[in-house]
Amino acid sequence: MAVPNDRMDPRDWSLLGLLSLLWSGSFIFNGLALKELPPLTLVLLRIALAAAILLPVSRLSGIGMPRGIGGWRPYFAVALFNNVVPFCLIVIGQTYITSGLAAVLNATTPLFTIAVMAAAGEESLSARRVAGLIVGLAGVVILRGGSDMDAGYGILFGLGASLSYGIAALLVRRHLANSPPLATATFQLSASSVMMLVIAGIVDQPWQLPMPGLQTWLSICALAALSTAFAYIVFFQVLRRSGATNVTLVTLMIPLTTILLGYLVLAESIALREILGALVIGSALLVIDGRIFNVLRVAPRAS
Repeated sequence: MAVPNDRMDPRDWSLLGLLSLLWSGSFIFNGLALKELPPLTLVLLRIALAAAILLPVSRLSGIGMPRGIGGWRPYFAVALFNNVVPFCLIVIGQTYITSGLAAVLNATTPLFTIAVMAAAGEESLSARRVAGLIVGLAGVVILRGGSDMDAGYGILFGLGASLSYGIAALLVRRHLANSPPLATATFQLSASSVMMLVIAGIVDQPWQLPMPGLQTWLSICALAALSTAFAYIVFFQVLRRSGATNVTLVTLMIPLTTILLGYLVLAESIALREILGALVIGSALLVIDGRIFNVLRVAPRAS
């Protein structure tokens, strides 16, 4: 495996842009499919189809299945907080708020990850990270301000999903640090499929639902194949080539991409408050990342 570095060439930026489109597309495909499907059934179909795609890929890559209950236990734990809980919260939240706002809220994931890691004693809170958390909180306040009760529920669901992702990052670090990335993705999706089959079966009873139309099925297939399975493969490629720090830049790109796609595809309105909140949260991520300060320090002075 190539050793990642901090430099990003045009191919790296192209892959990062592709990843942004793929993950932004998940919010759009959710919006389309929710017109005919209840949230939990949609999540079940997304996860199960993505797992079905990645299982043969993992097999061809020579990755063996986990052995016994002990082997599967960490994947089920990660699956709960990295797939089941956040996917359900995001999709339910999108019944109250636009896809663009859902993506902006999803961009708070690094903020919650830092808070969770610090609370668990895994990482220290530097002054820069504290400043980033404060700025990010201000962005969330801007998004919440002036929202009606229904939108408030959607915002809470979106923030809950980001918190869940932060917990998942902690679990991955503690229990799956040595697991190949493709194995982590495949087996957590497989575990998620089992859990969602039970949850959706009890709540939605999908076998009693009317058959959805062609547009919904195309959205589900795109959600599973493009925004989940293929997105994981692209994510691992960027991670391998450029490192974990660079791949997190995608969180800055997704809200803008999703807002534009939501406007063009779903005819969603764009509120000034959402744009301002997205800019403030993006600023918080830049503060936490820290590279902007290095750029400013080495910038040549005017003569």
